[in-house]
Amino acid sequence: MPVKVSVIVPVYNPGIYIEDCISSLQRQSLPPDEFEVIFVDDGSTDETPARLDALAAEDPRMKVIHQENSGWSGKPRNVGVEASRGEFVMFVDNDDYLGDEALERMYDYGTANGADVVVGKMAGKNRGVPVELFRRNHPRATVENAPLIDSLTPHKMVRRAFLDRIGLRFPEGRRRLEDHVFIAEAYLRAENVSVLSDYVCYYHIRRDDSSNAGFERFDPVGYFKNLREALDVVEQYTEPGPVRDRLFRRWLRVEMVERLRAKRLLSLPDDYRRELFGEIHEVVVERFGPGVAAGLQPTQQVIAALTAADRYDDVVAFAEWEAGVGPTAAPGDIEWRDGSLRIGFTAEYLSDGEPMLFPADAEVAPLTDVPKDVTEAVRWVASETAARFGQATADLLLRERTSAAQYFQPVEFTRETVPVGDGEEVRLLLRGTATVDPGVLPRDGAWDALVRVKSGGWTKECRLGPAPREDRPTPLAGVVGGRPVLPYWTAPHGNLSLELGARGKRLGLGRVEPGDVTVSDDRFRVLLPVHVPGDTEVRLRFVSSRRILETPGTLSPGADRPGSVLKAVLPEDLSDDVWRVAVCPNPGSARARFAGLPFALRAGGGSLLVTPVPGPGVALRLARRARRVLGTARRKVNSRIRNGGR
Repeated sequence: MPVKVSVIVPVYNPGIYIEDCISSLQRQSLPPDEFEVIFVDDGSTDETPARLDALAAEDPRMKVIHQENSGWSGKPRNVGVEASRGEFVMFVDNDDYLGDEALERMYDYGTANGADVVVGKMAGKNRGVPVELFRRNHPRATVENAPLIDSLTPHKMVRRAFLDRIGLRFPEGRRRLEDHVFIAEAYLRAENVSVLSDYVCYYHIRRDDSSNAGFERFDPVGYFKNLREALDVVEQYTEPGPVRDRLFRRWLRVEMVERLRAKRLLSLPDDYRRELFGEIHEVVVERFGPGVAAGLQPTQQVIAALTAADRYDDVVAFAEWEAGVGPTAAPGDIEWRDGSLRIGFTAEYLSDGEPMLFPADAEVAPLTDVPKDVTEAVRWVASETAARFGQATADLLLRERTSAAQYFQPVEFTRETVPVGDGEEVRLLLRGTATVDPGVLPRDGAWDALVRVKSGGWTKECRLGPAPREDRPTPLAGVVGGRPVLPYWTAPHGNLSLELGARGKRLGLGRVEPGDVTVSDDRFRVLLPVHVPGDTEVRLRFVSSRRILETPGTLSPGADRPGSVLKAVLPEDLSDDVWRVAVCPNPGSARARFAGLPFALRAGGGSLLVTPVPGPGVALRLARRARRVLGTARRKVNSRIRNGGR
C-alpha cells in the first residue's frame, strides 16, 4: 500500500526527551503500513544513535539515517525529505510529540480540502503556541483570511509533490529561523492551506532543563541577518501594500517589539539587551515603512516608535512601567443549566496590583510622532485603550493540565465603564458568561479555567480566580455525557478548575443524609447532590459481609432542589444483613468506578432500615482515639514492670 505520510524527525542529543516522541509515533491511529518515520541523526554524541538503531531493528515503520553534525535542523529535514516515500511529509522535533490521531486526522483533512500545507492544532507545554489561529477550523486558509503568519514553526504536514514542484527546501547550516524562510514561502506559494483546530495534533514541549535549541540565547547580529531572509521571501511573493505590511508586522511584533517589552526585556543583562536593541533598531529603520507599525496595538506602537528613534533608555523605562500591568478575572455566578456549566466572570487590567484607570473622555488619536517621554507615552496608551474599548474582548479557555491543550468556550460579554472619583477617570470592565459543555472536552483529567483579555495594547491570560472562600459559588458535581464532572476551587489559590472523570468522595456524595433516602417495598429512592441534564443510567452495588449484588438505576433531575433523584428496584435477595451502598455514575466508561454512599440498609425480619455509616473522618478519629487509649494502657503496664509491679 502506498505510504500516506512520512514523518521526518531531525535528531541531535535529545537523551530521554525523545522517548515521548517515539511513543507517540508508535501509537498513531493511521494504519502501520500507511506511514513511515525517518529519524535523521545529525551526529549525536549521546546514546541516541544506538537507541534509534535498536528501534528500527524491531519496528519496520522506523528508519534511521546517520550523518555528521550539520549545525542545525535544516539539513536533517532536507535529507529526510529526499529519503521519504510519503504523499505528505510531517516535520516533528525530537523533543516534541504528536496526538495519537494526528497523522490520520491531518492527512484526511488535507486530502479532503486539496491542501498543500496542513497546520494542526498545537498545545504548548511551558512555551507559547498560536492561540487565535486555532479558534476554529480553516479548510481554505490564506495569509489574508486567517492568522497563518502567527505559526511559522516547521511542525506542519506538507505535500511532497508541492515541495518538489516549487523546489522548496530548508536553508542549511548553523543558522536561526530556517523554519520561517521555509514556512513563509510554503504559505505564499501553496494552492491551499488547511488549519485543523478541533484536535490537538502537536505538543510543543519546553524541556525541564530548558535546553531546547530555541531557548538558547542567540547572537543578535546573526539572528536578525537570518530574519531579513524571511522578509526577503515576503517581498519576493507579495506586492507592496496592506498584505505585505500585515505580514511584516508579524516579525516586527513577535521577533522585535515583544523582545523589548516588560519583564522579558528587563530580565536580560544590560549589555546584551543594548546589543539586541541596536540590531532591532537597524532592521526597523531599514525594512519597515510606516504602514507596518501603524497596525500594531497601542503599547506595541509606542515601543516601535521609540525603537525607530533609537531611544533605548525610554524603551527600558516603558518596559518597567508595563511590567506592572496584568489582567485579573473575578468569578461570578457558576451554575448548571441543561447539562452545561454557566460560568460568570468580570475581567479588567491592573497596574501594580490596583485597577487601571483611564480617561473618561478619550478619543482615538493616531500616534503621529514619537512620544517626548515615557509619561506622555503612558498617557497616550491609556487614552487609546479607553477610546478603543469597544473592540475589547474576553474569552474563557479550558486548559488540560497535563498536556496544556486548550479550547475556547462560547462566551457572551458586555463592556462597562465605571466612573471613579470625580468621574474624569474610569475603570474598563468586561463582564462575561461562558457556557461550558463538558461532554465535548476530549479527555478526562483536570482542566483549568483561564480568561483571555484583549484590550488596548494587551492580550493576556490569567486564571479565573482567586475566589474568596467566604462567598465563592459552590456548584454541584454533575454527570454529563456519560462522565462525572466536578467544578472545584484549587487550594490554596482558589482558582476555578474542572475535574472530568472525578470519582470517589470528590463527587460530594458524603453529604447525603439518611432523610434523603426512601425505601418502599422493592423501590429505592435517594436525593443526590449531583446535577444531571436528563435521565441518566447508573449502576448500584450492595455489599454485605458475605455477598455483593448489583442492579441498574436511573438519575433524574430533581424538581424541588438542586441535584438529582436516584431511583432503582432493589435486588430481590437482600438477605438479613447490613448492606453498604455504592453508585457508579458512568457504568459504560472504561474508567467506571463505584462511589460509596454514607448510609447502609439493615435488612431483617422482612423490613429494611436506613442507617448512617460513619464517614472516613469519623472512623479515623475513632482509630486515633483507640491508639491513644491503647498507648496509655501500655505505658501504665511498662511503668509497673519498671517499678517492680508496684
